[in-house]
Amino acid sequence: MLIDEITITVKAGDGGNGAVAFNKVKLSRGPTGADGGTGGSVYFEGTGDINALMVFASRKEVEAERGRDGRGQFLDGRKGEHLVLKVPVGTTITNLETNYSQEINEVGQRILAAGGGVGGRGNFKFRSATNTTPMEHEDGTRGDVATYKINVHLIADVGLVGLPNAGKSTLLNELTAAKSRVANYAFTTLEPHLGSYYGIILADIPGIIEGASGGKGLGVKFLKHIERTRVLFHLVSAESDDVVRDYKVIRNELETYNPELTKKTEHVFLTKVDSVSDAEVKEKMTAFKKAGITVVPVSVLEPESLQEIKKLLNKIKDEKGLQTLFPET
Repeated sequence: MLIDEITITVKAGDGGNGAVAFNKVKLSRGPTGADGGTGGSVYFEGTGDINALMVFASRKEVEAERGRDGRGQFLDGRKGEHLVLKVPVGTTITNLETNYSQEINEVGQRILAAGGGVGGRGNFKFRSATNTTPMEHEDGTRGDVATYKINVHLIADVGLVGLPNAGKSTLLNELTAAKSRVANYAFTTLEPHLGSYYGIILADIPGIIEGASGGKGLGVKFLKHIERTRVLFHLVSAESDDVVRDYKVIRNELETYNPELTKKTEHVFLTKVDSVSDAEVKEKMTAFKKAGITVVPVSVLEPESLQEIKKLLNKIKDEKGLQTLFPET
């Protein structure tokens, strides 16, 4: 199951304590206590793995390594290892104490979540002409502690939307190397799936139903993922008894959730045309035309019908500046 929202407390490592030590060599009894090491910091780092938050399903607190204490003979304590928490690209990270939010939009991008404590000074640092045998030292400072809310919004070039069982997963599998679950019943897909068409990222947004924007069914859990897509491919099943109604249901939910979603570039496809008669396909295409909706009939069982989709994807690819390695033909 996709985890796209978590709350987690992070603690950076404390700094190591400074040492109190003296040289054991005769005629050289001066202080040799070294400094403690700096504690490890905690970072968030972007990754392309949409399921990266799965590792936090049962972990609500994480802690970086503490700095090691200083020792005698001027041996400073080792620094604590940094802790890097991988989060999907498109993640918003909010500090719940300050309400300050930051966003990770690139793979490898890092955000400091909690800074490690500073190591304490050993007694060597306290020596002076009037204090040749200092017993003073410093303890390391505490590492930062903070609680964050992590919220993932998918970033995709194309979002596949439509009612349950509209053929979104099947189309994603056909166009990309994705392995979305496919079956002939509603809500087959219970989490978003991503696929890549030669550099173009496609997101299969799970089936939205009437009332989803108000919390019905899967509610707004997946509607929010549509906000970060550039283009919408709206799929309507040819098996529907009223294709225009199905189309308007989705458009209404997008409008209700966020009017800006209806301003995105949209391409409409009548799917599963192989499952109904030619007369029915013609009837449904006519219904769309009367409603002023431009639609393209497609079937994954008829590869030639997918050429229009591939042309659109290659156009999007050109707009992104990606090389068209494989033409639609």
